[in-house]
Amino acid sequence: MAAKHYHTPLDRFISSADKALRVIAGVAAASRPNPAAHAADAAMSEAEQRHSAGLMRVNHVGEVMAQALYNSQARFAKSEAMRVQFEHASREEEDHLAWTAQRLGELGSRTSLLNPLFYAGAYALGTAAAYMGDKHSLGFVVETERQVEAHLASHLDKLPPQDAKSRAIVEQMRLDEIEHGAAAQAMGAAQTPAPVQLVMKAMSKLMTGSTYYL
Repeated sequence: MAAKHYHTPLDRFISSADKALRVIAGVAAASRPNPAAHAADAAMSEAEQRHSAGLMRVNHVGEVMAQALYNSQARFAKSEAMRVQFEHASREEEDHLAWTAQRLGELGSRTSLLNPLFYAGAYALGTAAAYMGDKHSLGFVVETERQVEAHLASHLDKLPPQDAKSRAIVEQMRLDEIEHGAAAQAMGAAQTPAPVQLVMKAMSKLMTGSTYYL
């Protein structure tokens, strides 16, 4: 019988650092087909294209932050079951990272210059949540996914109606976020304290207001 491999703290640090560098550098590979692959590519005005790009840049940064959150929560999880759950969600979120980056390229735009800053901030929040214990860490996931799902729903209203490709990506992202939140809730998530919710909302507002342009 093969010996079971246990990851040391150094192993986890190296893995975490590697993930961080790849996310910040924009290296992401989707494991699922891009939902926009079969969507119609309609003509848009220059202003509409800029607007779609701004919204998709915000969504891409949101996925950078999601990678940071799940990376930190997996690294500092108290149990192996929690670590596996966070790593599974992270892999699906990486699909979102790849899809939004691809769409930005198609729109003739780029990812945000502020990615390293928001990665660092989200990593710190995820680490703090993990140190509060698995139930609070799961609660943090539930609240994060609730806010992100609402944010994505608002983007479906804001995107140009004819931008079917961006809309297809955002809709699949929204469905995945609902699933991740429900999975965390089912694993015994604790209620996130109101002050923490306010900090999360403030960080989200700062992110959306800045990365639409930068």
